[in-house]
Amino acid sequence: MKRLLPYVLTITMAVLASLPSSVAIGAQPKNYEVLSPNGKIKVTATGTTDVTLRVELNGQLLTEAVALSLDDKTRGIRSARLSKVSETITAPFYRQARLQMAANQLDLQLAKGYGMQVRVYDEGMAYRFYTTVKGATVITHENATYRFPEESAAWLSYTTNAEKPFAMAFQNTYHKTLIRDARPLPAFLPATVDVGPAKVTLLESDLRSYPGMFLTADGDQLKAVFAPYPKRMDYYKWRGMNYVAEAEDYMAKSTGPRSYPWRVMAITTDDTQMPTNNLVYALATPNQIGDTSWLKPGKVAWDWWNDWNLKGVDFVAGINTQTYLYYIDFAAKYGLPYVVLDEGWYDSSKGDIMHPVKDIDLQRLLDYGRQKKVDIVLWTVFNVLDEHLDEACRKYTAMGVKGFKVDFMDRNDQTAVEMAERIAKTCAAHKLMLDYHGYFAPTGMSRTYPNIMNYEGVFGMEECRWAKKETDMPLYDVTFPFIRMMAGSVDFTPGAMRNGTRHNWVECYQNPVSMGTRCHQAACYVVHDTPFTMLCDTPTSYEQEPDYTTFIAAIPDEWDETRVLQGRVGEYIVTARRKGNTWYVGGQTNWDERTVTLPLSFLGEGSYFVDLLTDGINANHNAEDYRLYRQTRHNGETLTLKMASGGGFVLKLGKVNIVNHL
Repeated sequence: MKRLLPYVLTITMAVLASLPSSVAIGAQPKNYEVLSPNGKIKVTATGTTDVTLRVELNGQLLTEAVALSLDDKTRGIRSARLSKVSETITAPFYRQARLQMAANQLDLQLAKGYGMQVRVYDEGMAYRFYTTVKGATVITHENATYRFPEESAAWLSYTTNAEKPFAMAFQNTYHKTLIRDARPLPAFLPATVDVGPAKVTLLESDLRSYPGMFLTADGDQLKAVFAPYPKRMDYYKWRGMNYVAEAEDYMAKSTGPRSYPWRVMAITTDDTQMPTNNLVYALATPNQIGDTSWLKPGKVAWDWWNDWNLKGVDFVAGINTQTYLYYIDFAAKYGLPYVVLDEGWYDSSKGDIMHPVKDIDLQRLLDYGRQKKVDIVLWTVFNVLDEHLDEACRKYTAMGVKGFKVDFMDRNDQTAVEMAERIAKTCAAHKLMLDYHGYFAPTGMSRTYPNIMNYEGVFGMEECRWAKKETDMPLYDVTFPFIRMMAGSVDFTPGAMRNGTRHNWVECYQNPVSMGTRCHQAACYVVHDTPFTMLCDTPTSYEQEPDYTTFIAAIPDEWDETRVLQGRVGEYIVTARRKGNTWYVGGQTNWDERTVTLPLSFLGEGSYFVDLLTDGINANHNAEDYRLYRQTRHNGETLTLKMASGGGFVLKLGKVNIVNHL
């Protein structure tokens, strides 16, 4: 076997493909190795027909990616070239302000003007096809089979539409199963497989003008499947939402040279490494919008989850001007920079985004919000905005709207992916931010278009409005940060003030209740990557508990550093984030009560004030019970924190010489 040693030259992404061969390679090679910078991960590429990638960690096989090809266009490795990639990434609104990423790359020249890049980081590996063909390209199939050791277990989120599996909201809990026992349904990314010495999480990055990947189980293998290219669209009468009525017999088409999406295998030997794996963000196309100083993250006074359920007011609450004036006042009082006008501000049954309903005086709300330093974001359906894109952006920018919450894409075929990028690019040109709801898990596009602040693609708090008793939200809450959050931020929409225990939670659409404690909800603001996040409950409920509301409203929305201190998938998580010199720590558990011993050694030298928001002594009986108090501690000490069933906690820690009051 010819062993290719890592090339030592540091290069930029832009000139990578043009470099001369770094290693002389004989004719028609069969096996090529590339190592991670630390030497622990080895990827071996082979193939005289389709390409196979063998992935090892410390000499132990983790997985094989076999039969990798685009139709019959990419058969056979003709030559190979090694290089080194090193990049310092400025990451606005990401889980940390800057990233330093390094990898060794193997560039495989394949048949018919095609190639494959294989890149190996200390955090995992990724590969992608590319082409230099100048004419039209049609892709019927992208073939990929991921083989795992026998008895490997996986966490899979299946489609919720068995009849039309590619048409759904990308919102489901995780099914933990042996791969060979998985359900016969496509699962959407990300998906995590436990192979013993490590967990391998399958993701994708730099998804542009191409369909997203699904996986189906076959024995101990996971096979890639993709939505076909739409041939004819139609509309649901409700919301004016379009859908694929008829599909082509191919999945993608393009013209000229291009790169295809990165197929990512994140490799983690400890669960605490998972939520902070940065491969998806790092592999995406860099910032395409330039200056981001006009963008600001922040919390939102939100209407939809609490069903506009104000109490004690002297007007009829609902989708009307008086209600939103109240929301603006509440946001201003607690320093929330945004109010979202969710579905109902325009007649969604007609798709009439250009005209508010008669009960909404939008210009009055915008003017009042401007006085109060509270900005307005408008909800809309993806295709409705797209069909009025330039007109809507011009009109609402001129009025003072700051962005759109865009909903109900519910697909990830090529034209849907193109629509999402088209909207992002156009809105950036008009200085409009975006929250992509009803959307698949992120694929790094918030690096390419940083005006996309957040993404759904998560089984979020809205599910509590219609969930059943057997739904296990606390289990999901301590599972998805390890898996889904590897892809990027989550529009989970936390903040419920009505909270239920495992035994007394009740389903209630118009007055919804969260599963787990009040502090479990508060911890979401630290545990989650979420630069644009909701306070989902009604303002009048928050106003009844001003100390609690002031505390959660002041939790930062962008961070300099993120660490996961403790945790196990499906059991619990403890996350620490730093903003300047102040640290916040958030913890959550499943339905099991849990005591966490937390060394404060992650802090710098000295004494710190510690503001503790913890489950109250009666939280197992009344999930709304909590305590909020202050202590002084030294960085050499240890805290002992008890979480109730479905519980949580939030800590704020700062040097004692910093003046900071509750």
